[in-house]
Amino acid sequence: MHLFVFGLGYTALQFIHLHRDRFTTVGGTVRSEDKANAMRAAGIQACRFDGADFDPAILQHLERAEALLISAPPADGRDPVLEQFSKAIAAAPRLRWVGYLSTVGVYGDSGGAWVDEATPPNPATPRARHRIAAERQWLELGAGAPFAVQIFRLAGIYGPGRNALVKVADGTAKRIVKPGQVFNRIHTEDIAQVLMASIEKPRPNAVYNVADDEPGPPQDVIAYAAELLGRASPPEIPFDQADQTPMARAFYEDNKRVRNFRIKSQLGVTLQHPTYRDGLRALLQSSEAASVRKP
Repeated sequence: MHLFVFGLGYTALQFIHLHRDRFTTVGGTVRSEDKANAMRAAGIQACRFDGADFDPAILQHLERAEALLISAPPADGRDPVLEQFSKAIAAAPRLRWVGYLSTVGVYGDSGGAWVDEATPPNPATPRARHRIAAERQWLELGAGAPFAVQIFRLAGIYGPGRNALVKVADGTAKRIVKPGQVFNRIHTEDIAQVLMASIEKPRPNAVYNVADDEPGPPQDVIAYAAELLGRASPPEIPFDQADQTPMARAFYEDNKRVRNFRIKSQLGVTLQHPTYRDGLRALLQSSEAASVRKP
C-alpha cells in the first residue's frame, strides 16, 4: 500500500514510525528543502510544499497513492491542500482512503458536559471555525467519490518527547487551575492504531472522536507526572493569574468531556493508554523517555 501524507509533523511521523512495515512506500510534504532531505535520509519520499509553491513530484505521488493522510492545518482561513490539490486528489486512480486530522475543539464549550460525534459543532475560536470548515470541504470532496473520507477529531496529543513528564523534568510544567476545567488527551500510539484500523475498514464520511476514556483537570496530569518522577509537584497557579500565550489561554475556553465510543464500536479499537496515568507510566518505562528519570 502506498501512503502519502500532507504535513509530516509530530503525529504523522509517530504513525509512520509505528506502522511503516504496513506500507510499500511512504511519501509526504514538508515546508523546506532541508527538512525534505532529512526525511529522505530516513526513508520517506518527502516533497516540499509551503502552502503555495510545491514540488511537482507531489502529483506523481498522488497518482499512485492508496492512502492519503492530511495532517496539515488550515492557514489564514483556507485549506492549502484542497486549494492546490483537490482536482488531483479527486482524480487519483488508486486512492481508497483519506484521513483528515482535525480537533475536538470544533465542539466548542459544553460547560463540562459530554459530547460525541452526533453533537453539533459549535466552534468558539477562529482556529476551530477554520477546522470545521475544512472538515466539511473534505467530506464534500469524498461524497460520491470512489475513496472514503474519514475525519479524526483529536484530543490533546501527547507521546514520546511531548508529555507532562518532559515538562516536569525540564522545569517548564505549570499547574494552572481553572475550577471545573477538564480535558481529554490521546497518546500517539492510540492515534496510530485508530488510523490503521480505519485504513483496514474504510467508512465513507465517517467522523471519529479520538480521545482517551478519562477527561481530567490539567493540573492533575502535572501532579501525577511529578509523582512518577519522585519530584515535588509545581505549585498551583489560578487561571486568572497565569502567564500564558494567547494560544495556550484559548485552550481553556473549551470545557467538555469527549466520548470515544465510535472508535471502539466501529473500528474495534481497544485503547492501549485509556487514561493519562496509563500513558505516562508507559512513557516513563520507554527508552524514549529514559532521560526524564535523571534528577
